[in-house]
Amino acid sequence: MQFSVLPPAGRFISFSPAFYILTCIQTDLFFSHHLWGLISFADKKQEILDQEKKLVLKEKSKGENKEPKKQDNSAKKDTPPAADKESVSQEKDVAVLEEQLTAEKDRFMRLSAEFDNYRKRKQREIDDFKKFANETVFKQFLSVVDNLERAIASAENNQDTDSLLEGVKLTHREILKIFQAFNVKPVEADNQSFDPNFHQAVTQKKTNDVPENTVTDVLQTGYLLHDRLIRPAMVVVSTSTGNDTEKNK
Repeated sequence: MQFSVLPPAGRFISFSPAFYILTCIQTDLFFSHHLWGLISFADKKQEILDQEKKLVLKEKSKGENKEPKKQDNSAKKDTPPAADKESVSQEKDVAVLEEQLTAEKDRFMRLSAEFDNYRKRKQREIDDFKKFANETVFKQFLSVVDNLERAIASAENNQDTDSLLEGVKLTHREILKIFQAFNVKPVEADNQSFDPNFHQAVTQKKTNDVPENTVTDVLQTGYLLHDRLIRPAMVVVSTSTGNDTEKNK
């Protein structure tokens, strides 16, 4: 499974893990909404069916409690009463409702099984994505490791420190190119006003050469991933010596 594409220009298009997981969650919610709607529909069908059954039983009990009336006309004896016709009609309605309920239950069971399989499949995809999300980054760093190994081998065979230094600089430039490809940028700190959101003050330096609360030295470079800080810059911040008044005199 691939989550990044390498176009002909050589630039990588990476998909955020959070975006992929959010898309899966939204799809799960969509299926869950329809599944619960089907459950509510089946429950409502069952409720209507129970009410119809109660009504049929009530009508039957009323018919049994009534005493048959004597009629002189024999033709009228063969004619079913209106209550029996209504009971037959209600029984037919109950039969239709039972068939519909059975069909909805079967549909619900199939949809429930499909949703469970979908949920398991998406969970496997998310697990694989988490496992191999950094595959593209590590592939890019393989060339950096190769350059470092060549520099080490060159230093062991030759005593030329200039070539070793050049190899290390080349490796450093290659790493910065990889950072740029993945939108990793260094934090601007040198000669900047101290910003606690991006800078971490390690110590202070008394000087009047720069304004107070200015970064004079960068001990460790900080980095941003897009607009998110992944490591602050460790800096030295200037502070006033308190001799400004003496100089003015």
